[in-house]
Amino acid sequence: MAYVKWTIIIAFWVIVAAFLHYTLPQNDIVRITDTYEKRVDPGENSWFWAQADVGSDGTLPTRDVFFIQTVDSDGGIMVYRNEDTGWGWPPYFKFDTSNLYAEASDMKSTADDPRWIAVRHYGWRNEFISIFPNAVSVKEVDSPDTRIIPWTNIVILTVLFALFWAIRVRWKRFQAKRIDPVVQSVEDRIDDGSDWLKDTFSSDKTS
Repeated sequence: MAYVKWTIIIAFWVIVAAFLHYTLPQNDIVRITDTYEKRVDPGENSWFWAQADVGSDGTLPTRDVFFIQTVDSDGGIMVYRNEDTGWGWPPYFKFDTSNLYAEASDMKSTADDPRWIAVRHYGWRNEFISIFPNAVSVKEVDSPDTRIIPWTNIVILTVLFALFWAIRVRWKRFQAKRIDPVVQSVEDRIDDGSDWLKDTFSSDKTS
């Protein structure tokens, strides 16, 4: 049972960590090489695509999506999608996809004369199932070594830890006051029953 318990606990925290890693904002400092628009047909990977732009017909099976192509200082390539999140999840309340596309297009640069851009995004990039992180904002920075402190993540994780700790403390108190006495009472009854059975069988054998 101990193995089952720890397997469930580890699986739960892995899921929580993956959810937070996907949802919380991250910042990449890159050089924008191109922006383009592409017709997308979300299929089995539709969970990893945001809704259609706010104000458009979200029932259409296909839609046009903006993309931002980038290269980091080490030559690594990253492609971001640029979709509205609207009032849905994650709660970034992004309604300015077209404006962001215009900003990103204006920030394009070459390797000879680079402009370094901090792309704020959420999500993952996976070539196998064709999913892309969603760009939320772009901002020009001085160099690829610019340090961006993730204040939003720090605040959210601190609040979540405080909530978890508060729930855990209250659960421990509830367990000590309500559950443990009941479990102990059941165990005592089982022990009393076992003792009674032992005494009964011992008396029968003696007689």
